[in-house]
Amino acid sequence: MTEITRRDFLKTSAFLGGTVALAGSIEGVFWRLRQQGDGLQRLQGQGPYVRNQPENIIYSVCLNCHTACTIKGKIVDGVLVKIDGNPYSVTNRLPNLPYTMSPAEAARFEGKVCPKGQAGVPVLYDPYRLRKVLKRAGKRGENRWITIEWDQFIDEVVNGGDLFGEGPVPGLKDLWKLRDPELAKAMAADAKAVGRGEMSVEAFKQKYADHLDVLIDPDHPDLGPVNNQFVFQAGRIEHGRKELGKRFTHKSFGSVNFFEHTTICEQSHHIAFKEITHNYKTGKRKEHLKPDIVNAEYVIFFGTGAFEANFGPPSIAEKVTDSLVNRKNFTMVVVDPRMSKTAAQADRWVPIKPGTDAALALGMLRWIIENERYDRTYLENPNPEAAKADGETTWTDATHLVRTDEMVFLTAEDAGLTPPEDGKPPFRVVMTEGGPALADTASGGLLEFDGEVNGIPVKTAFTLLKERVMEKTLEEYAEICGVDARLIADLAEEFTSHGKKAVAELYRGPVQHTNGYYNAQAIILLNVLIGNADWKGGWSAGGGHWHEDGSKGGPFPKALVAGGAPGGLAAFGVKLTREGMHYEDTTLFQRDGYPAKRMWYPFSGNVYQEIIPSAADGYPYPIKALLIHKGTPALACPAGDRQIPPLMDPKVIPLVIACDIVIGETAVYADYVIPDLTYMERWGTPHVSPDNLVKVSKVRQPMAGPIPEIVSVDGEEMPICLETFLIAVGKRLGLPGFGKGGFGEAGDFHRPEDFYLKLVANIAWGDKEDGSDAVPEASDEELELFRKARRHLPPAVFDEARWRAAVGDDESLWRRVVYVLNRGGRFEAFDKAYDGDKLAHRYKGPFNLFVERVAKAHHSITGRRFDGLPHYEPPKNGLGEVAYDEEYPLHLITFKEITGGQSRTISSYWLSAILPENYVLINRRDAEALGIRDGDRVRIVGKSNPDGVWNLGHGRVRPVEGKAKVTETIRPGVIAVSWHYGHWSYGSSDVEVDGHVVQGDPRRGAGLCTNAVLRVDDATGNTCLSDPIGGSASFYDTRVRVEKV
Repeated sequence: MTEITRRDFLKTSAFLGGTVALAGSIEGVFWRLRQQGDGLQRLQGQGPYVRNQPENIIYSVCLNCHTACTIKGKIVDGVLVKIDGNPYSVTNRLPNLPYTMSPAEAARFEGKVCPKGQAGVPVLYDPYRLRKVLKRAGKRGENRWITIEWDQFIDEVVNGGDLFGEGPVPGLKDLWKLRDPELAKAMAADAKAVGRGEMSVEAFKQKYADHLDVLIDPDHPDLGPVNNQFVFQAGRIEHGRKELGKRFTHKSFGSVNFFEHTTICEQSHHIAFKEITHNYKTGKRKEHLKPDIVNAEYVIFFGTGAFEANFGPPSIAEKVTDSLVNRKNFTMVVVDPRMSKTAAQADRWVPIKPGTDAALALGMLRWIIENERYDRTYLENPNPEAAKADGETTWTDATHLVRTDEMVFLTAEDAGLTPPEDGKPPFRVVMTEGGPALADTASGGLLEFDGEVNGIPVKTAFTLLKERVMEKTLEEYAEICGVDARLIADLAEEFTSHGKKAVAELYRGPVQHTNGYYNAQAIILLNVLIGNADWKGGWSAGGGHWHEDGSKGGPFPKALVAGGAPGGLAAFGVKLTREGMHYEDTTLFQRDGYPAKRMWYPFSGNVYQEIIPSAADGYPYPIKALLIHKGTPALACPAGDRQIPPLMDPKVIPLVIACDIVIGETAVYADYVIPDLTYMERWGTPHVSPDNLVKVSKVRQPMAGPIPEIVSVDGEEMPICLETFLIAVGKRLGLPGFGKGGFGEAGDFHRPEDFYLKLVANIAWGDKEDGSDAVPEASDEELELFRKARRHLPPAVFDEARWRAAVGDDESLWRRVVYVLNRGGRFEAFDKAYDGDKLAHRYKGPFNLFVERVAKAHHSITGRRFDGLPHYEPPKNGLGEVAYDEEYPLHLITFKEITGGQSRTISSYWLSAILPENYVLINRRDAEALGIRDGDRVRIVGKSNPDGVWNLGHGRVRPVEGKAKVTETIRPGVIAVSWHYGHWSYGSSDVEVDGHVVQGDPRRGAGLCTNAVLRVDDATGNTCLSDPIGGSASFYDTRVRVEKV
């Protein structure tokens, strides 16, 4: 543990560092451990290794990156001192331990975990951890605070008033306007009809004349109720907390505005998968597939890899490393402008120009189609029955006919065919040797067709794709990418030389561009053309999980717990970010037409970068209260500096509440900061990546005692955290779904574990109503071990009687819950991964070469229709104009080091000791041209930020400057800067609390964050460039100049 000085912290007990007894006991444990011999010596019998005694172990789930690895916490005298991987889970041990192995025996085994996972301990015991609620004592952003008592805080945010001497602030009670569930349900249906032009505004007003005061704007009822002016902006939130947050926001409070951070992470990846896998019959879709690396023979990583980020080195790195070392038939290719750690170990590194992934994939597709290296038999199957006859579990729309006059699929009615009476529309058509036939029932279809049906011009989806990829020569694609045409041909030939055992993999790299959706679409179709899904060594949908939400037959139904609230509201209206809805289906379109005032995102969700700028513009409406949970949009969003002015202005957002473990870069602009628990102190049920081929249900549970102070909510003691806030507000307002009968017949909702243990019970019960899928009951010995392992937790966290009551005081069910908690989740054995030459857990769905849903939609600003086929396009702004600033000579990209996950990993001194700062990576040729040497201090500037500074408010600025690192491992013309450095808060700067100054630690402010120089969208002036289809924020489309300081 890093030595810490408490001189400044002792001035206030608002921080962990200022709490003498607590911080002293923690440091005392680490001092004793430092005096002992090496752990390996004690394992060899030279002393007891108490950390591996089962009563000193609790299994949980990490969150120092979004992989959320299963972990094993080792506790000494109530202090978490060591984190390893959970050997029960395939995420961290391959093969994993038998689930039936007793925790006492399993304690002797370890699982692997990455540096970030091991370094969670300093995050937990960070001296800058908050313990008390802070209220601003000056203007927003001045970083002057006072501590206030919990009850005062709840009173103020619920009731509002002149809270800061700046005028009245609305309380949450003023925003919880629409409270009648039946009225909400009726208004929701009619407001939707108004937006679609099926009901007039006047008719709506007449019908609801007595209730128009509950609406944001009666002239635009489809905007929804005043309730929508409360916004929940979540950062790194995961399943468990996510369901609780949605339950509070949607069902209890009645606001549509709950958001996650997804568009600043990888959203266009998910949207491309969802659209390509969208089943036009059922609406089902899949947002993620991964390679079966254990058996794949050829893997192309597009802008991602195994050894830094993606879905986790602990899960992926071992499989790649073992394959590279022990399998002569394994080849790995990495496509990335920067030589990442994965690229350094690859058989081939392809340093394309940033954002040209689609051009490379389209060039490969051209070669594959031109040389007929696709799986014709697979592609000719138009439906699941035809696929089954050919031994396939998936199928495509390759043979489905598309009307080229309207660019939509030809229907049975168009073709003059009679659909079956018992069939489910829509009914598509294929062409056979005998003429048009229904796609639902045909045993096959012509892969290529260009002609007419009933006088309507049509082509197959495959023909359209073929024509698209042939629009450019291989040499033209190569010129766009900045590689040799022969290389593209070689990649395509190698990719199609392994049958089903080749996979093109992507994640964040190709999609955080304005063309991110189309990049992903092109890459995904490489896999579709060889039909590798569900095959051993091919493309995997993953093993999935047992459904903690109760949707598959658990004892606690989704409608009462994870997905609903008894007596809850039907939230309705346009979301602040205008997502998941077509602009044309609103009264704003009826009023304004094209162009819209801001972009609408009909296919995307969680458009994080749009939340605060949209509130600043008051479009589609202003908001009154913003709850920011564990997120820092001012730092983490591209062009995040543009979010600071509206955050500073109470007239824009009257009430801003932040909930985090420290005062972060966005929390500094809040009115109140609520201390939160780290992942090591709380609950959660994160899901698993499809890289894991067997079923995995993770359970996050408290391993360590809470750092925030313990308060009373309606007589129940619990530590301050997000859950405590939601429960307290829910009870104070009388929101449905909280307090007595909060879960209906499933029980009361008074405490966090009342919610989370029901989710764990559903995991323990399994996915069959009759309980035949349940885990065993814990033995008496296991129950005793369970109690001993939690002996250090205070009664406000662990009380066995209360925990048992949370699952209905059912002895049998309780023992099954303990069985799951004692293992940190529920885990299927790895030997269940395969079934012959296929994966045991299968996708079993369609793939779309032509995406009709996208092709029918319109760009909300230009009014032009989107393209249903993949194509390459340069970076564009929201006006549809090319945004490629050629006057700036270098292309800026960012990346993640293995030592950094989210912005908060800077608080782990164990990690910063390894890499104290980040650098500006620049190619030797570029550096020589600019007269820059290794180690020189440089500043990055761009069109949207020609000064290259963060304007932090109140006269504070921070230059976007860092040290240059001259290297050959990056493409000329490109510079790269890693994420998670360049903090101006998060313990890096001084803060005043209760009149006392607590000094910041300059180590936490080392390095630079380039988000302030990333390109601003010309269409808005206050947000970054974004992908209009996938919604992803653009991190990789900015051209810059590097200036020597």
